[in-house]
Amino acid sequence: MNMAGAELIGKEEIKEVMDVLETGILMRYGFDKERKGVYKVRQFEEDFAKYCGVGYALGVTSGSSALKVALEALDVGRGDDVLVPAFTFLATYEAVLEVGAIPIMVDIDDTLNLDPDEIEKKKTPHTKAVIPVHMCGLAANIDRIVEVARKNNLLVLEDNAQGCGASFKGKKLGGFGDMGTFSFDYVKTVTTGEGGMVITNNRDLYLRSEWYSDHGHDHNPNVGRALEGRTILGFNYRMNELQGALGLAQLRKLDYLISEQKKNKKVIMDALAAIPGVGFRAKQDPGGDSATFLAFNFPEEQIALKFQKLLAAEGVDTTCYKNNLWHYIPNWEHFLAFSTANSKKHPFTDPLYKGKVEYLRETIPHAEDILGRTLVMGISVKMSSERLDVIRKAIEKAAKNI
Repeated sequence: MNMAGAELIGKEEIKEVMDVLETGILMRYGFDKERKGVYKVRQFEEDFAKYCGVGYALGVTSGSSALKVALEALDVGRGDDVLVPAFTFLATYEAVLEVGAIPIMVDIDDTLNLDPDEIEKKKTPHTKAVIPVHMCGLAANIDRIVEVARKNNLLVLEDNAQGCGASFKGKKLGGFGDMGTFSFDYVKTVTTGEGGMVITNNRDLYLRSEWYSDHGHDHNPNVGRALEGRTILGFNYRMNELQGALGLAQLRKLDYLISEQKKNKKVIMDALAAIPGVGFRAKQDPGGDSATFLAFNFPEEQIALKFQKLLAAEGVDTTCYKNNLWHYIPNWEHFLAFSTANSKKHPFTDPLYKGKVEYLRETIPHAEDILGRTLVMGISVKMSSERLDVIRKAIEKAAKNI
């Protein structure tokens, strides 16, 4: 498995974390005198917003909680439904359920991301938002998705958990919709161990997110913490100072990380491109790829699966996401049984929801086809010439036997 930012943890991260430990203040808010000017989460948020080219960023506990915080800020909830692609990590669906809304499964296109042409086909009178997910480090057709969503008065929440640092036509992903979210868990492009970020250009949405993520505190600097005014209830999704410290150091390495992955990916792509019949996922903006993953496909599913086994025999792992248990809806047996966290199966049984929802393979024909014929390989930052040579030779050997 590729590790991305985790591969680069070193003295820079240690220095940032030690700044925090020397003050002894691990919480992001308050203790202004004791912390001696050290505000790592605040600085991480400011730097991240600048990197993404947006007005506001809010650090939270995970990419999953980032989705929930954003959905709460967007006022998505009971009685609503949300369009979500069939190919995504299950947290995208869980977050919709967490706020009491119903996720509607939408087919993908050749980018392996949500198909903008499916929005008007799948929307209902209850649809309030669409969540395009930039899977495996490459942009969905986000300009078209936003265009169709605006035409239909739908909110857009970009799930960019796997695409930190990727862009579309010169603009960083996450900043196209009303809000965007990121994950910083241990195997993400930038890691803080756990953690996430919410970004937006809308001040009201930012403030609602900030308040909600900290029990409704409005963070008025003119009064002491817990003495401020409050307008909404919330919960605790605060990023802590140790996470913020790690994030600061990791963010400074992000462009280097992507450039190294691009070099490694090109070597492997060139080897695959020499095989007759091999294709690659559609890229509307190849230069904007974060190069964290390489997705390639074959004319038939059985050929792809045979090629996968041949590579595995040579020590080269790939994933066929049609058979993956965590990233493809038809394989989520607990989800398909409406087994939510409560025994009453809310929100599926919520009387406020007047729609009817089904999760059938026949409604996502392109996902069923393309994901079965596609193999995905993780690309690491540190790939020695010897390792790249092993992969190249494995590809050449497999190609002779399919």
